[in-house]
Amino acid sequence: MLRFKVLVSAVPLIAAAVFAKLEWAPSPQPCIAVGAETVTIGSAPFPADLHVDFTDDPALATVRVALAESPETADLVVVDDAPVKEDQGCGMTAATQTVAIAADPLQSAPLIDLARDDAADGRADDRIDMRSSRTTAREAAALIVAARHHSSPPVNPVL
Repeated sequence: MLRFKVLVSAVPLIAAAVFAKLEWAPSPQPCIAVGAETVTIGSAPFPADLHVDFTDDPALATVRVALAESPETADLVVVDDAPVKEDQGCGMTAATQTVAIAADPLQSAPLIDLARDDAADGRADDRIDMRSSRTTAREAAALIVAARHHSSPPVNPVL
């Protein structure tokens, strides 16, 4: 009888996990294609090519990224509208550049001010529109800053 009670109590938990779309396997790291190369969020223990940090003080920021009001006004739009498959993503190659969000960045590392578009007062270097449950606004901001830092001419990144 006790086994039956345990089984009955576990069924709602399993159903909640299925409906909440919990991912048991890690999803691919967010990445941006920059021409023939890619920029991706670095994962430990691999060293990153670029470190970035965030600040709440716009006066200290070296790069300003705004959360856009709509996709039409954004430089980068992040959308989760399809299930993730194992073979999706940018893949790691020798040309892949990695960016890390560092707690103690180097002195020359970009310092990002991430704010709402209305709080940026039109002073944003880049604008992102977030409609994602897998990628955070900080990750998207780090990616677009790394993509701009990586290439000299302006780039239209694709995520």
